[in-house]
Parts: sequence; structure tokens; C-alpha cells
Amino acid sequence: MSEAHPSVLFVCVHNAGRSQMAAAYTQALSAGAVEVRSAGSAPADSINPAVHKAMLEEGIDLSAERPTILTTDAVRASDVVITMGCGDACPIFPGKRYEDWALDDPAGQGVEAVRPIRGEIKARVESLLTSLGVELADTRA
Repeated sequence: MSEAHPSVLFVCVHNAGRSQMAAAYTQALSAGAVEVRSAGSAPADSINPAVHKAMLEEGIDLSAERPTILTTDAVRASDVVITMGCGDACPIFPGKRYEDWALDDPAGQGVEAVRPIRGEIKARVESLLTSLGVELADTRA
């Protein structure tokens, strides 16, 4: 892992909620100091609207993001792979750091149900960045 620029891949089934929130927080809180990827084992057509709305409340706009398919190359190119409910769909490569984050799935939920998931993801991203030696950016507007 390049200490100056670690790379993290977030994976969930649809790449429309949890992994998108985690990727957006990682990008924002690391101020670009981390290379960020997200993918899904069975990507949805678009970002979950409640997730989009919940992240807008945090000042993070996901409108330009699109769910993408998980590829072996994405895993190979990442130092850290965070899975969120995708089971065995993620290929395992020696030398990578893997974590599985057990989080509620925001699929089919309203923004009220997404907020606590969003909060848990933000806290986990902050902890992840600290463990990578990345200074957290001040994201307050």
C-alpha cells in the first residue's frame, strides 16, 4: 500500500446505497488523499433516491454517481476492500486488507431510515481513514 495515497474499494450488492455513501464520505473526509472506488455484485440502475436525499443533507451530492459492476481489476487495484452484505461475491487476493461492515440495507427505505445507516457509515469511514493514517478534512459548511 502506498502510504501517501491508499486506495479503498467499497462493495455492496446494488452499489446504490451503502457503498455509495461510504465512497462519498471517504472522498470528502480524506480531501482526495485516498483513491476511492465503489461497485456492486448486482448493480442497480441508479442511486437509491432516499440515499441521495440523505447525503444532500450532509452537503454531498451523488447525482453524478452511477452504480457499477464489481470487477476483479477493481479489487486487484485496491489496498483495502470493504464489503457490505455482498457475501462471497468479492474475489479475495493475498495482501489486501478486507473488512466486512454489517450494515442495514437502505433499499426500499425512506430517508428517515437511511439517516442512522448514514451515520454509522460516516463513523466507520472516519475510523478507517484514521487507521490508514489519513488526516480527516473538516467538511462542515
